[in-house]
Amino acid sequence: MRKTGFAFLLVAGLSLGGPGAPAVCAAPAGGGEPGAKAAARASRSKPRRRSRRRYSPWRTPNYADSTRGDRTAGEDPVVRRAAVQALGRYNGSVVAVDVNSGRILAIVNQKLAFSQGFIPCSTIKIPVALAALSEGVIDRTTKLRTYGSRRLDMTEALARSDNRYFESLGRKLGFERVRYYARLFGLGERAGLNLPEERPGELPDAPPKNGVGKMCSFGEGFRVTPLELAALMSAIANGGTLYYLQYPRNREETLKFVPRIKRRLDIQQWIPEVKPGLMGAVAFGTAQRIGFDPNAPILGKTGTCTDYDARAHMGWFAAFNDHGARQVAVVVMLTGGGAVNGPVAAGVAGRFFRRLAEAGYFEKPLRYSPVALVQSGACCAAQ
Repeated sequence: MRKTGFAFLLVAGLSLGGPGAPAVCAAPAGGGEPGAKAAARASRSKPRRRSRRRYSPWRTPNYADSTRGDRTAGEDPVVRRAAVQALGRYNGSVVAVDVNSGRILAIVNQKLAFSQGFIPCSTIKIPVALAALSEGVIDRTTKLRTYGSRRLDMTEALARSDNRYFESLGRKLGFERVRYYARLFGLGERAGLNLPEERPGELPDAPPKNGVGKMCSFGEGFRVTPLELAALMSAIANGGTLYYLQYPRNREETLKFVPRIKRRLDIQQWIPEVKPGLMGAVAFGTAQRIGFDPNAPILGKTGTCTDYDARAHMGWFAAFNDHGARQVAVVVMLTGGGAVNGPVAAGVAGRFFRRLAEAGYFEKPLRYSPVALVQSGACCAAQ
């Protein structure tokens, strides 16, 4: 065994000598390079793999400080706190409005809310449904074919946000009638009164390239602001009064607040036709993330789509509480990448309403001075 081990050591080129003996690893015959240099040289001769950057189609971040730059002196502090906590780190805006006065209670991310508008995604289905009912194109129980042999009525189509159903409604209505009702319901015009920083959304001047069906299923060609959508949801909640949205900037303006009506919408008979679909969205549809409570129902509509101009994914949820002594309409609009969508926005709204309920906010109504009627009648006769 000793000879074998000794022979192995000699073959390996190792020295058993004492002090002054040669190095442990002898250089190969012929004066070659040391092992480390040879390995480095060999590695340089191999082709290197280029590191690939992961491509993202999104230009807008999912997360941001959405409260930066907000002025909050005239806001309701309870509503403001609930909205900020509910939105959390998401990049987006929350607009909360008292449905019976048009008072803006809080705006998180005012810069975004006052901007020119965004593609509304499936929230456009709300005014399309009201337009179709107003024109007698369908009623709530009319079933339309969607996919294959599947047929849906308005309640399920709103709850599940069925695109084929609303594409069919759009073709039945036609471009001019869709545009007329969108304008009547406050889209494409400033929702606020004395809000110089607000920019209105935009209505399409002609059918979009993919047709009026796509315009009515996810809002192609429209640019809608959170304020415009909040005003419309308030009108649905209160029975048809479209208020000017007013935003008190300090305590004095809050104390002197007087509601002002923009116009009255002739939709009272159609509101009960769309409410079941808005409730169904929370109960069994696209907004289930809220968690339906039959004793404290939240009604709303989600929206999810891509804004190709901004290279951003959009998530919308427009809603109001259909219970309590005080009703609040809220619009949550998220913008970013793949992390945002309509159900996520609905989750934000759900947290918002739960925090208000925990604070007892819905137990007592807001009281204001008598309503001052500023404008009435049809807005859109010349449209």
